[in-house]
Amino acid sequence: MNQTQEQLIALGAVFEAASLVDRIAKTGQISEPPLGCMLGSLLVRDPKSTLEVYGGDDLNLRDGYKALASALEREPASLQREPLRYALALLTLERQLAKRDDMLDTIGTRLDQIQQQVQHFGLVHDNVIASCAGLYQDTLSTFRQRIQVHGDMRHLQQPSNAAKIRALLLTGIRAARLWRQLGGNRWQLLFSRRKLLRELYPLLRG
Repeated sequence: MNQTQEQLIALGAVFEAASLVDRIAKTGQISEPPLGCMLGSLLVRDPKSTLEVYGGDDLNLRDGYKALASALEREPASLQREPLRYALALLTLERQLAKRDDMLDTIGTRLDQIQQQVQHFGLVHDNVIASCAGLYQDTLSTFRQRIQVHGDMRHLQQPSNAAKIRALLLTGIRAARLWRQLGGNRWQLLFSRRKLLRELYPLLRG
């Protein structure tokens, strides 16, 4: 797998988190496997490949790849506007986080504690989701630029949905960080769209 495809997996994961946030906001429903895959990515420390962070299977990121493809194709009819907005906001927030060593230390310490919780309760347990949500609130939510999630207020006002959304935003930040560590940058999204799409289509077919 080449460098661009490694980057696309991480970027696809940013869009996966964004798509799942959008789904909860609009429907109040999300199945456990994609949630578990994204939460699990927070706890993978020394992966042999980028895909290993996401369970080793492109299928786990299929919705993210689709949303990313729709953003790169720029077809108004198929463009997923909210996931694109969330994904771009996550990339911006991660840039701000990168300058805050103190906050990165806090996140690392708290993720160690969450890892112990996972061993005790399991990955998609409410306590684990609440801890990930709390970590997001205590760190990234304190930046001036906040991610505004739009959807059905009946779903957004449910504490369990709000916790899942925050936890997923944290996983999106993890993916954005991974993308940048792999050499990804925003200029590619503007000037290398065709190249990115060419490399993305095989991943989509999985």
